[in-house]
Amino acid sequence: MAGLEQEIGDLLRRNGLTLGVVESATGGLISHLITNVPGSSDYYKGSVTAYSNETKIKVVGVKADTIEQYGAVSHQVAEEMAQGGRRLLSVDICLADTGIAGPSGATPDKPSGLFYLGLAHRDGASSQRHEFHGDREQNKQSAAEAALSWLKEYLISPA
Repeated sequence: MAGLEQEIGDLLRRNGLTLGVVESATGGLISHLITNVPGSSDYYKGSVTAYSNETKIKVVGVKADTIEQYGAVSHQVAEEMAQGGRRLLSVDICLADTGIAGPSGATPDKPSGLFYLGLAHRDGASSQRHEFHGDREQNKQSAAEAALSWLKEYLISPA
């Protein structure tokens, strides 16, 4: 896994891009992995762990209406988290996640292990839906790895 963070760091540095992260269900794990790379301060500007809806709204700038209409675990919220984080942290690219790590919190529509990832950049924002089937810690790890893999794909060929 350490190779992935290093590759991301090299790509960000080579392209002169900065990165920020807004995390919910991963609780800071993505940021932890990114900062394991020596020299990550060259491109990594920081993160917000927006675990509560209140923090998502008041700090990150997610619209209360969006959470009310779609729920905190939705692609709409993931994209707004990434966009808000990009503005708040003044970065070129922002990754975000929202999800249900488990084992509690699931609903019939939103199972345990459901995560939405958001990615915001100069051309807008997009999201990905993932469903993981591990325990709480495994789901958080899987979501963090999926977010970093997606970031690497974006850096290799920006869409």
